[in-house]
Amino acid sequence: MRVLGLMSGTSADGVDAVLASFSGPIRRPRWQIHSRASLPYPEALRAQIVAVGQGQPTSAAELLELGEALTEVQAQAALACDPEGSAQRVGCHGQTLWHRPPSGERTGNSWQLLHAQRLAWRLRTPVVFDFRAADLALGGQGAPLVPAADAALLPPIGGWRALLNLGGIANLTLLPPRSGPDRQAAVLGWDCGPANSLLDLAVQHFSQGERSFDAGGAWAAEGQADEALISRWLQEPYFQSQPPKSTGRELFGAADLQRRLEQLNPLQPADALATLTAFTAAVVAQDLRQAPPALELLVAGGGARNATLMRELRRRCRGLCLRPLAELGIADSDREALAFALLAWWHGLGASGSLTSVTGASQPSVLGLCAEPPGLRHHP
Repeated sequence: MRVLGLMSGTSADGVDAVLASFSGPIRRPRWQIHSRASLPYPEALRAQIVAVGQGQPTSAAELLELGEALTEVQAQAALACDPEGSAQRVGCHGQTLWHRPPSGERTGNSWQLLHAQRLAWRLRTPVVFDFRAADLALGGQGAPLVPAADAALLPPIGGWRALLNLGGIANLTLLPPRSGPDRQAAVLGWDCGPANSLLDLAVQHFSQGERSFDAGGAWAAEGQADEALISRWLQEPYFQSQPPKSTGRELFGAADLQRRLEQLNPLQPADALATLTAFTAAVVAQDLRQAPPALELLVAGGGARNATLMRELRRRCRGLCLRPLAELGIADSDREALAFALLAWWHGLGASGSLTSVTGASQPSVLGLCAEPPGLRHHP
């Protein structure tokens, strides 16, 4: 089956689209990527998404129009990726505005803004959406959801294999080895902490809005990281908590950036960016030291194109082979879109898409709801 996957992540920089086909065994399908496309959000739309996602007061009318605008970009990305409309199903994550992990007796909740019925009508194709809700209802974190896809799409190797996504948030997947005593171990995964979320906000702050990100990490490369401050930050509650855990801009957004900038003294833009970049790498390295020892770390996401961040990861993860996930045929911007294409395929088969070992839910569940194109008869 051909399935189109759409992903717009915490960075809110735009929509990644992947057209893929899946066949064969549900848990180890044969798969192929046929085409891909990426479409940035217009700057004003991106700014509004980020502002709303950090608690800016917004009217109901503005939220309605925001949903319409970002749904239209999703549609345009889908049409750019699959202009002939060959996909039989679409998996769309939507745009996260707020994520509240479970805490104590309180179950979690999460809001991915999308007008799914409108998108289904625009594409004339069923759209699977709202992927987190079922897992959250069962007491899980609702995220990350990509580790299940990693386990299905990537073959095991002779030891533990780690995958790192550097989007707005850094998250890890650990896949058990092909053989040996750990071969039956559970897949692991969690959100490590901030990646591009704080970095992008800092660049916008220091450039007075003229730049939205540190291209290649060039600005950070001019500065000096404050290692003592990084060590102090690593002791904060989130970084000391054990998985399952998930996070987002709610914790690592503008207010958090301001707090960290106030602790940098004297405050120089290049030094601040160098410290935030090194901090992201240090968080990942700390988590990997507490995880099963991996043979390699495959890196994807926008942060994989940040040479300074990658250099920091190599320095702090000594003894671990770092290489781009793209070497396995999944480009930086493909991984999450491909994962939601697979989750949409699983939804159609009635197969569970969650891993309790990752999210902490009481049981696995079929993820997502399906919006059929209004006014059209669909034959799968």
